[in-house]
Amino acid sequence: MAERVAGPEIERLIQLLARLPGLGPRSARRAALHLIRKREELLGPLAEAMRVAKEKIVACSVCGNIDTCDPCSICADPRRDASVIVVVETVGDLWALERAGALSAKYHVLGGALSPLDGVGPDDLNIAGLVGRVAAGGVKEVILAVNATVDGQTTAHYVTELLAPFSVKCTRLAHGVPVGGELDYLDEGTLAAALRSRTDL
Repeated sequence: MAERVAGPEIERLIQLLARLPGLGPRSARRAALHLIRKREELLGPLAEAMRVAKEKIVACSVCGNIDTCDPCSICADPRRDASVIVVVETVGDLWALERAGALSAKYHVLGGALSPLDGVGPDDLNIAGLVGRVAAGGVKEVILAVNATVDGQTTAHYVTELLAPFSVKCTRLAHGVPVGGELDYLDEGTLAAALRSRTDL
């Protein structure tokens, strides 16, 4: 059995880092060693930033985004088109769409996707909040920007059915060939979706 080579505080740091996505035990050890070597310029400021984040980060009561204010900076921005709501599964998806900078709309974070196998039902997601926003009026289009998975598409169909009584247009993201993609490397499902979603030149 391998002996412990560091004190319990360092072992705890490694164990916590190993819980982060993309970091296994070896990567966590490397990250921990780097942080320890750079205590003054990296470890201290990082610890302080995490302490402040823990105290100040809140979930937006309107859309479910995370920010240091409620409502979040996106919901509070008067320049955004409030008649369009982009529905996403996670905050990470919201951030990805914001990086693209293609649309200046409002968002709604569901907090996941319907998944009967995993025990995730409608009450586990922020679907009621979306219906309430649409019912309040002023929304013309709901863009369902959910993942192109079985659970994502199930969620999109469920939300579309719930919004059917309201005079709101429901759309989804196009599926198909990515920008810069080569046909030979794409899977059959992506190619089939691209053919179905073809547009005029």
